[in-house]
Amino acid sequence: MALAYKSTRGKGNETVSASYAILQGLAEDGGLYVPTEFPKLDVPMESLKDMTYQEVAYEVMKLFLTDFTEEELKNCIVRAYDSKFDTEVIAPLVYADDAYYLELFHGKTIAFKDMALSILPYLLTTAARKNQVTNEIVILTATSGDTGKAALTGFADVEGTRIIVFYPKDGVSPVQEKQMVTQKGDNTFVVGIRGNFDDAQTGVKRMFGDEKLKADLNAAGFQFSSANSINIGRLVPQVVYYVYAYAHLAAEGRISIGEPINVTVPTGNFGNILAAFYAKQIGVPIDRLICASNRNQVLYDFFETGVYDRNRDFYVTSSPSMDILISSNLERLIYFIAGSDSEKTRDLMAALSSDGRYEITDEMRARLADFWGGYADEAATLGRIKDLYEKTGYVIDTHTAVASAVYQNYRAETGDDKPAVIASTASPFKFSRSVMTAIKGDVSGCEEFELVDQLTAISGVAEPAAVTEIRTAPVRHTTVCDKEDMEKTVRGWLGVN
Repeated sequence: MALAYKSTRGKGNETVSASYAILQGLAEDGGLYVPTEFPKLDVPMESLKDMTYQEVAYEVMKLFLTDFTEEELKNCIVRAYDSKFDTEVIAPLVYADDAYYLELFHGKTIAFKDMALSILPYLLTTAARKNQVTNEIVILTATSGDTGKAALTGFADVEGTRIIVFYPKDGVSPVQEKQMVTQKGDNTFVVGIRGNFDDAQTGVKRMFGDEKLKADLNAAGFQFSSANSINIGRLVPQVVYYVYAYAHLAAEGRISIGEPINVTVPTGNFGNILAAFYAKQIGVPIDRLICASNRNQVLYDFFETGVYDRNRDFYVTSSPSMDILISSNLERLIYFIAGSDSEKTRDLMAALSSDGRYEITDEMRARLADFWGGYADEAATLGRIKDLYEKTGYVIDTHTAVASAVYQNYRAETGDDKPAVIASTASPFKFSRSVMTAIKGDVSGCEEFELVDQLTAISGVAEPAAVTEIRTAPVRHTTVCDKEDMEKTVRGWLGVN
């Protein structure tokens, strides 16, 4: 049976196909596309545990992308999850200090965004053919550090597409910035903005909703789509690795089939933990979803109080991909706990836009029982990197450290010792300065790549190809603009007056 999608803010019963939702990225009313119901896994875990990552991906994605043929979907999967990943299993699990770290950083850009952005270009170009699109597709994306490079890598020189990435000029790590500004591809454009990620994301959303810009683009033969996690084509592939992780644990005899596990995710824009929530909805025995925030603890406060309030100080931390005060994907969860009430969702999002805050009802809060929120400040984050390394020799990045520290707090507070999976979202090599500071202390006198060499030595892990590539790569993108000039910058690059 075909699974339809609707907007979280949509009026009436208007629905679209999966391919149309992927193509649009953001719904015309500003809402996010969600499935009208959750499908259920139709292959038993007993079978899934013997499958490869690619085979599990097909069994999960076919449930959500029902208007893709088997041939189309398998072609997308085979082209995405190939030798560009440096481990055969794609997403290995490493046991350290009473938790299983799900390493999601073995792709081309050494961050978890590769897991979805390796396949999104193929899903998107297939969706364009299925919907008889003749315009050139312009991927318009804001990044807090990792999405940008993963999207650029995925879409570079893909026929019929262009990609524009906005990032906060002073809000990403040196390695993250170097990865983006050295990006090859005649269809790529990278812009630093004078502002933070929320400014970039707000500007991108504004352009998506600008009817005059849309008309001008169409007249010039272009149309926007998104590579951010607001695109359902990003979210669905992320569900896969939680299903695979559970199956993998069962295959290794670490858990028995049906035994519940907890999942901890370092969270900024809420897409990655939402994917774990979706995995639970389709039948994976996940008990508690532990939402880990850094010092920008807007999500922690939301789970504690039922109030989402972005009216607060913004902090630049050592986990920059989580330096976010507007968690866009939370809207999908709000819609769910509101009982699929699009009017209620629309009102809450309007309040967020106008007042910077909203408060959910007691009934909605009761439907958040699956979630537990925690946060780790800078001292706790760096302390956890050092502690885990000294205990086990295992080195994690700053974002994973936030999740690990929060999980430690969760166990201490609740006594819940169910098997736990921690989403390890980036290679420590992507944040070598912060990681080496945590382990060694003051490293201010060291150059960036000197720290990479030190990290290689202490971790026993070879330097990733993604880091090697940027050591000598020339800078190709130098554009910087004010946040108010984002649309002008886009029009200029595309030649649209």
